[in-house]
Amino acid sequence: MRLNPFNTGNINVRSSGGGGVPGGKAGGIGCGTIVIAAVGYFVFGLDPMQTAGMVEGVQQGQQQAGPANTNEQEVCTSSEFAREACNGLQSLNQTWAGTFEAQGYGDQFRQPTLDLYGGGGVNTGCGSGTSAMGPFYCPADQTIYIDTSFYDTLERQLGAGGDFARYYVLAHEYGHHIQTITGISSQIRSAQQQNPSRANQLQVLMELQADCYAGVWAGKNRNLIEPGDIEEGMQAAAAIGDDRLSGGRVSSENFTHGTSQQRSDALRLGLQGDDRACDRITNIG
Repeated sequence: MRLNPFNTGNINVRSSGGGGVPGGKAGGIGCGTIVIAAVGYFVFGLDPMQTAGMVEGVQQGQQQAGPANTNEQEVCTSSEFAREACNGLQSLNQTWAGTFEAQGYGDQFRQPTLDLYGGGGVNTGCGSGTSAMGPFYCPADQTIYIDTSFYDTLERQLGAGGDFARYYVLAHEYGHHIQTITGISSQIRSAQQQNPSRANQLQVLMELQADCYAGVWAGKNRNLIEPGDIEEGMQAAAAIGDDRLSGGRVSSENFTHGTSQQRSDALRLGLQGDDRACDRITNIG
């Protein structure tokens, strides 16, 4: 995807050192935890849900803290993946700011922060997070957290390589930021508290809408898309579906992100470029 080079005046980026906050974790099971659980199942035959629980337990035990690097130029040029992420963040900011402005909600839009942390762990407004969780978004501090080593796992273990696959991951987490600033996230959390039996189902809807929002960003930038990009995105969406990662051993009641087909369909819906179509996914009445 041919994105313009980043301008540090248009993005909020930092890199935190390793560490975590005792007794907390950053908002549930992340993509990385699911990847590790999947590898445990396919390679060693381990129960994926038990593996995920073990990973989450290890995460809570990591407590070394490190200083954050707030020099955006240094952070964004520290690696090719970092440069790519900063280019993607700038494009996402511009696209969504324009979308809010066009719909008369320009004053509601706020940029998220991107934390390209290293060292295995990070302090967040939601508690402790680690590389094992993969990319995640914390609504408390409105920050997207990515250890870019996850992209190596995405390609080696799941066969979902290519720059657009990585942009899709970033755009999905950005979708959770959109849900936060529009109030959709708080509506879903309230519905989960009122009806705990539907908690997982509602969480899946949140994730599918974030996939759809990722597609909206790509759809609004079709002039920058290169041959093969869409296929990379679809492959990445399918690769991290709950059914694919669990080998079919986890029932739909325990899904957290949606099936491969659901995730691909949500991304495809968003590619039409209309974010209002995505809003229907979480219209729970």
